[in-house]
Amino acid sequence: MTLTPDSELRLAFDPSILTKDLTKNLPSGLHARPLSSNDHSRGHLKVLSNLTKAPQVPDQEWEQRFESITSLSGVYYPIALIDVETDSIAALGSLIVEMKFLRGLGKVGHIEDIVVSSNHQGRGLGKVLIQILTSLSESLGCYKTILDCSPDNQAFYEKCGYKLAGVEMAKYTC
Repeated sequence: MTLTPDSELRLAFDPSILTKDLTKNLPSGLHARPLSSNDHSRGHLKVLSNLTKAPQVPDQEWEQRFESITSLSGVYYPIALIDVETDSIAALGSLIVEMKFLRGLGKVGHIEDIVVSSNHQGRGLGKVLIQILTSLSESLGCYKTILDCSPDNQAFYEKCGYKLAGVEMAKYTC
């Protein structure tokens, strides 16, 4: 976890790994940064609700989950694209790094929870976010980067350089 000049604000990971090279395709007026400890109050779950069920949870519970995620250094990389003018969340996505015994103790990057806020859709932010997360995965030494998507989104991810490589299976408990 990284402390910023404002000692109350915490970031999910060291922002220096989001180099200019990783964020070079970011449209003007947007900034990429790690998820921050104040993003719950800035509408984090509201943006996620554009993707799936994301009911509001009390601040304390959200902060506990944030602390759990940030305590696992080198595993979770949740990224927020911020609209600089409005200081609002424009898009979100996460990279989760899985440690493997395969491939000489290799690592696999899993891209999860790609979502663009409703008032920023149609600007190519999803593609830019995928580029950032894929490049981050590669820079962290992952031998492959994978993601799951619905058939409706397959064409989008193919435009981002991904290809169909299997079938996802799921068993939901609720």
